Amino acid sequence: MERNAFFDNAKVFLIFLVVFGHMIQPFTDGSRGMNSLYLWIYTFHMPAFIFLAGFFAKGSGNKKYITNLAKKLLVPYIIFQVLYTVYYFFIGKEGWQAGVFYPHWSLWFLFSLFSWHILLYWFKKIPAVFSVITAITIGLAVGYFGEIGHTFSLSRTFVFFPFFLMGYWLTQNHVMWIKHKSAKIASVAIMVTVAVAIYMAPEFNSGWLLASKSYSDLGQPEFGLFARSLVYLTSAIMAFSVLAWIPKTQNKFTKFGTRTLYVYLLHGFFIQFFRQAGLFEVNNVLEFVGLAVISAAIVLVLSSKPIQVISQPFIEANISKLKRMINQRQNKNHHHHA
Repeated sequence: MERNAFFDNAKVFLIFLVVFGHMIQPFTDGSRGMNSLYLWIYTFHMPAFIFLAGFFAKGSGNKKYITNLAKKLLVPYIIFQVLYTVYYFFIGKEGWQAGVFYPHWSLWFLFSLFSWHILLYWFKKIPAVFSVITAITIGLAVGYFGEIGHTFSLSRTFVFFPFFLMGYWLTQNHVMWIKHKSAKIASVAIMVTVAVAIYMAPEFNSGWLLASKSYSDLGQPEFGLFARSLVYLTSAIMAFSVLAWIPKTQNKFTKFGTRTLYVYLLHGFFIQFFRQAGLFEVNNVLEFVGLAVISAAIVLVLSSKPIQVISQPFIEANISKLKRMINQRQNKNHHHHA
């Protein structure tokens, strides 16, 4: 199957929103508009990202597959856990001494991604609809356990798993159904309605969208199940509404869709530095646009060749990109001399 540009385009857009969401987070307290935008992005950007990860998870659960996965996800997890710990210490951020099993900031995603692949081993043996219903039930039940929280990012692993599973079960034809005109029109109505609802809603705890807290932590010890069901529904229809507008054709950003893991792992160094230094403030539209431009720049820089060459050993535990670069250099020199 040749790589459909739609999926890479979607990943570029979503990774931009991950960076942008982290960029504007410090300004959400001071401004209702910023807070609404932040929450709006958070209703769908991780669910959609996780859905796409599931879509590409076609592997089987044999030993070799699991070992490769560990190499791809757990090794960088441990390396970056150490790198972020050292970095936080240097920039003077509190909470830098977080142990190995308490993921720093956005690293939970690697750990959860590994867990979802493992869970898939059992869940793909169950019929599709039933498996998704089971996953949703677990995601809803998890909220009643206060202990399942941040450690191992267990709460998020279970709460977000249904999106991964849906991605796994759906085919490309299913996904392309959202490109129909009627789906696009409906999606605009959905996106606007959710935006208005978030703006009008009284204080809404962003913890619902981050999925890392128990119901009692979120102030809903009894009825949390209904609240999370509503969040599930909103996230699913929002994710599809946004994906409906992702272009299917190649453009100059499409190729960056294959490098989103680099951006995901590395952007924290920028963001945490900006936050510690209190570099930015947002008082007008221009400064807001400025933050979006800086976020886009971070995505482009971190997807660039030089950064990949430098960081590949940490992220993929391999230096093929560096070797390729050296070989290309040598070949060039060889031609010059010949």
